[in-house]
Parts: sequence; structure tokens; C-alpha cells
Amino acid sequence: MAESSNIEWTEATWNPITGCAVLSPGCTNCYAMRMAKRLEAMGQEKYKGTTRISGGRPKWTGKLKVDHASLELPMRWKRGRRIFVNSMSDLFHDDVPLDFIQQVFDVMVRTPRHTYQVLTKRAERLSELEGKLRWAPNIWMGVSVETEDYWWRVDHLRRVGAQVRFVSLEPLLGPLTTLDFRGIHWAIAGGESGPHARPVVGEWVRDIRDACVEQGVAFHFKQWGGANKKRSGRILDDRTWDDLPRPGQAA
Repeated sequence: MAESSNIEWTEATWNPITGCAVLSPGCTNCYAMRMAKRLEAMGQEKYKGTTRISGGRPKWTGKLKVDHASLELPMRWKRGRRIFVNSMSDLFHDDVPLDFIQQVFDVMVRTPRHTYQVLTKRAERLSELEGKLRWAPNIWMGVSVETEDYWWRVDHLRRVGAQVRFVSLEPLLGPLTTLDFRGIHWAIAGGESGPHARPVVGEWVRDIRDACVEQGVAFHFKQWGGANKKRSGRILDDRTWDDLPRPGQAA
């Protein structure tokens, strides 16, 4: 957790849960596995045992830890900010108890000065539980989609009562052909970064951008990625794309 973040589309991170499990191809080179191993080495107890070395790289062990000590951290932040919820885990992982998810939502509801960005790959559980959660205008809900095979996650997201629904199309690992953004306010796209990054193709990104423009959806291009994401940058067709969503303006 940090009061500031280098992630281009947020301002801070909050991790009341740590640890995860590889679920789909977008998880293969997840930055959070490398970060968790580093934080464990620095002595942060909440990350102990959440990763192991496999093939010379950190991988999730599947062990999750609920961190009650961090639960009310955003309540101590006086200045409102955009907060990425569980950048080091997935709030809707099957092993996260419903009552703890509800406690996380309660903190978000009680701090309307902040805007919370919740992102999950567990879209089925999200749609299963959404009626048991307290939604507020400051809670943005999103799902990750890395290839066309996982576009069905967006269909689950459309059922959720959040006033802002978004899709994170990163790491983008293939072309997306559906690109139906009905009920979606915001799309983030980006290539994979890190030492084992898989390449992204420019036309994949342009297809997303063009669909967003046509359907009136805010578009954010995070990065081209690669082994050195700063060098590859985030310019797409001579400009950066940093749109933010407007509630009620879904396609």
C-alpha cells in the first residue's frame, strides 16, 4: 500500500489482501509476483509465503493473507485520491471471505472523498456477490481481459451495480474482435512489461481506441511495455490518451 503510485491510471494503492494464484495467461508475468517476493525479502510479514521461485522466477503459491491492520488505512488519508484496490491481489479471489469483502466495501462507502478502482479477473464471483455488496458512486468496478477468449468477463461486469464500470485490456496478448462496450464507461489498454514481456501489436491497440471513440467510451493507453517500458513509452499516434470516465455516460 502506498499513498502514491507509478501506475499511470491511479494515484495510490491499498492492499488489505495479499497473495493470489495464476488464473489465466495474463497472470503469467504478473508484476505483483515479483513485487511480493521483493517485499518479503525486505521483511514485510504480510507477503511471507505468498510466492515461491519456479523456473528462476517468483510465482504465486496460492496463499492469501487478509490484512486487518490495513483495512481502514484510506480513512487516515485526508486528501481525496484515486485508489487502486488490491494491486497485489484480487478482492474476488475464491478464498477471500464474503464478510471481509463487505468490510472493504464498507470502508469505501464511508470515505466518499476517495475514488476506488477495484479490478478483478474473477468476474463470475463478482457477479455472484454483487447484490450482497454496498455500492456507492465512488466505487469503480473493472475486469481484466487479455485476449478474446476472456471477453466473457465483460458480460459479467455489465450486471454489476457500479456507477462506473471499466475494462483493463492489459497485458494485451492478442487482437480483440468483439469490442462491444455497452454498459462500460472506461477502457484501459497496454502492453506487457518486464523481463519476459510478450509483444503487443499496434493494430490491436488502435482497434480498441477506435471502438472507444466510436462508442463514446473513455480510453486510456497505459504503455507499449516491453523490457524497458519507459523507453518504449506510451505515445499512440502522436499523443497520449488519458481519458477518465464520466458516470452515466456508458455506451
